Amino acid sequence: MKKVLFLGIFIFLLVPTALQAQYLRSSYFMEGSSTRMQLNPALQPKRGYVNIPGIGSVTAEVSTNSLGIQDVIDVFDSDGEFYNNDKFYNRLKGMNEVNISANTDVISFGFYKGKGFWSFNVGARADVDATIPKTMFDYLRAIDAENFSWGSGKTFNIQNEKLRLNAYIEVGAGYSRAINERLTIGGKAKLLLGAGNINLKINQLHLSGKEAGIDSEFQIISDAYLEASAKGLELEEENGYITDLDYNSFGISGYGAGIDLGASYQLMKNLTLSAAILDLGFISWGKSNSQVAESSKNTTIDKDNYDTSSDVLDFELYGLQKKENKSRTTSLSPTMVIGGEYGLLNNKLGLGLLSTTRFGQLKTYSELTLSANYRPNTLINATLSYSMLQGGETFGIAFKVGPLMLGTDYMYFGNNSKHVNAFIGLSIPLGKKTKTNI
Repeated sequence: MKKVLFLGIFIFLLVPTALQAQYLRSSYFMEGSSTRMQLNPALQPKRGYVNIPGIGSVTAEVSTNSLGIQDVIDVFDSDGEFYNNDKFYNRLKGMNEVNISANTDVISFGFYKGKGFWSFNVGARADVDATIPKTMFDYLRAIDAENFSWGSGKTFNIQNEKLRLNAYIEVGAGYSRAINERLTIGGKAKLLLGAGNINLKINQLHLSGKEAGIDSEFQIISDAYLEASAKGLELEEENGYITDLDYNSFGISGYGAGIDLGASYQLMKNLTLSAAILDLGFISWGKSNSQVAESSKNTTIDKDNYDTSSDVLDFELYGLQKKENKSRTTSLSPTMVIGGEYGLLNNKLGLGLLSTTRFGQLKTYSELTLSANYRPNTLINATLSYSMLQGGETFGIAFKVGPLMLGTDYMYFGNNSKHVNAFIGLSIPLGKKTKTNI
């Protein structure tokens, strides 16, 4: 499990100048911020900008449907027997979902030219999505017990455990333009350079004692499938079966393209509506950098030859056998954004409503966010937000003072927080202030 997770982390660390992260929703109605262009390419900032490399735009997020943040850390740190903690176990749901994502730009700048606004960026993104059934933890707790015996007729049926990792470098160019005093449209074209992708599906894993009274043997029936693409990624084998993934280098192993589209319309003097669709795209992974493995196993294992593991993803159990390499194509996870804001006090105060829906590979995530936005001048912007779907009921805050911007959509309330994200940005203003339609 750790090698799979470390692939995503390793890619992020090797490209520190650039990593679906979820975007900072609390910045959507902040007129002084260029960050909101990530959520809608039609939302022009007041003036041009140059982001400071490495720290100009960095977002990270961890979210689950059941566990606290410390629980997630414990799951990925398999050196500890976290699954034997009763408080941890009681917080589990039948199916536990985890998303870890990061996004940063190494180069990012934008400027007004003629009647339009141009923006460019080079960055990197990494996402890890996983679904882990509670029955996997039942299995881990049981085999760790001192009196456990396969000969006692123990049976475990684990279904729909999945892992998806996607990491790539993005080179983007965006353009937005006011069509008239009410309507502004924008788009962004992106060249995608694939760094790594893993798609693991354990549809079923049935484990049982071969027969009563025989303690040393148990039977495995496995229905699992693995596709993995990354330069330097190898499948470790023993006795014809995959036992782990080994990642020993970094490079580009796939190429693709993507597009963002957005629009903003001033319905009446104080009311502006906007919408966008993000991350419509794909990455094609070369045959030479892709590995495929599939299970076809109904066998008996001598327990004395099996090294019991506390990993939530234990490849030795899946019976995966290496198949012929093949090229493959994966899609991005699109996000749909719909927003509306009503301005008050000569637009110094705004009340906003934002809906975001991310069509993930494992699950669709939706969030509805209410916000109050204060912008007394071009140097100061502040937002208080309240979200009510994906994260339960959570508060967020974002503020921009001069070139510095900080924010979160999910306030951190200790290790039991299920959703946490954070954004930091530092930019240099570029050009004269320009009046926008938003």
